[in-house]
Amino acid sequence: MKINVKVWKWSPPRILVSGFAIIIFIGAFLLSMPFASASGERLPFLDALFTATSATCVTGLVVVDTGTYFSIWGQIILLALIQLGGLGFMTMATLVALVLRKKISLRERLILQEAMNQSSMEGIVRLIRKVIFYSLTIELAGAALLAGRFAADMPLGKAVYYGIFHSISSFNNAGFDIFGDYRSLTLYVSDPVVNITAILLVVLGGLGFVVMSDLLELRKNRKLSLHSKVVLSMTGALIAVGFLVVFVFEFTNHLTLGALDWGGKLLASLFQSVMPRTAGYNSLDLTVLRQATQFFIILLMFIGASPGSTGGGIKTTTFAVLVGSVIAMVRGREDIVLFRYRLGKDRIFKALTITLFAMALVISVTMLLSMLEDQSFIKLLFEATSAFGTVGLSLGVTPELSEGGKIIIALTMFVGRLGLLTLAYALGPGADKELFRYPEGKITIG
Repeated sequence: MKINVKVWKWSPPRILVSGFAIIIFIGAFLLSMPFASASGERLPFLDALFTATSATCVTGLVVVDTGTYFSIWGQIILLALIQLGGLGFMTMATLVALVLRKKISLRERLILQEAMNQSSMEGIVRLIRKVIFYSLTIELAGAALLAGRFAADMPLGKAVYYGIFHSISSFNNAGFDIFGDYRSLTLYVSDPVVNITAILLVVLGGLGFVVMSDLLELRKNRKLSLHSKVVLSMTGALIAVGFLVVFVFEFTNHLTLGALDWGGKLLASLFQSVMPRTAGYNSLDLTVLRQATQFFIILLMFIGASPGSTGGGIKTTTFAVLVGSVIAMVRGREDIVLFRYRLGKDRIFKALTITLFAMALVISVTMLLSMLEDQSFIKLLFEATSAFGTVGLSLGVTPELSEGGKIIIALTMFVGRLGLLTLAYALGPGADKELFRYPEGKITIG
């Protein structure tokens, strides 16, 4: 009885960390079973654990080819892990409770608040209902569009299955594909239906459910929240800048954009600008991109998607606060102002903390991989950032990782999905209120 009480008193971050860990280990156990592989052989448990972590953390890094290695049952298990990981296990648990007409307790609402990265419990269950409805509606629409296109290349039943799999994978920013041979969406590099559908699914999944709710209720409310304005403006700016950089840097590269017509160049540039925002699909061979383009993709992966979404990274709002800080400092202003709203110091401190934690993590992981793996530095930095941002893009390093490298990348994906602060709160002691303040001091900066 005492043990149960102790568990019940766990903080929401600890429950979230434990819940994701349990789902990963259950998924790894199922993926290591003979029925999960096409050949009937057992996948080594470390590889199964890596794959389950990648699916639950909606990353997309794989050590075995998803399309050829796993059976239909193995792929369905992956799809379930992607859906659970993308929406969050607490969201799915709430769905079950709502279907069974059970009351959502205060404790559960606190956990949902932490899971959805909300500042208040107000309307949290109503938000969860919207999350579930929006997600299923968007995924079904995406599946229908993709299945219609794939039906021209394969039997209808297979096209429907491929449409469902890649729609769920896209919306949850997972980046898993089942075309085989690690090809991702390179077969459809110039196809407008596949490209635009995947882009829309990834962007909608990466905006965050609060922003989607704001957009859908815009006619009623007649205004957007500050959060939504920042997310939409920063998302648009990053996509536009990414498009221009990929287009300019790769325009004359005959191994990438140089071999495509104008329509293909524009589509591929847009696609490769959106996907590093934690999606993990690629329509160009990333290994033959110029190093400048590869490094720019690293920067996009580091920033990632938006809060409360299916994506990772430091988040667009964090990046917006950093940019706002620079602008305020250059202009000699004391306050950071976004859309005529002044940001509180706690938002600024949180943005700086998350960025520094993220940089420290990526640097540490890259250094550890450099000692373990015989790969170039840019490839290892790319891999580490992709894992942290739960992106799933790779320069071919993942299948060749050593056992130590697999463990490091799996842990990085786990940290990236849960969030650095959530993990810090879960592992660290409870916060103590300061009873006094130290005298203010001054140091020289710059």
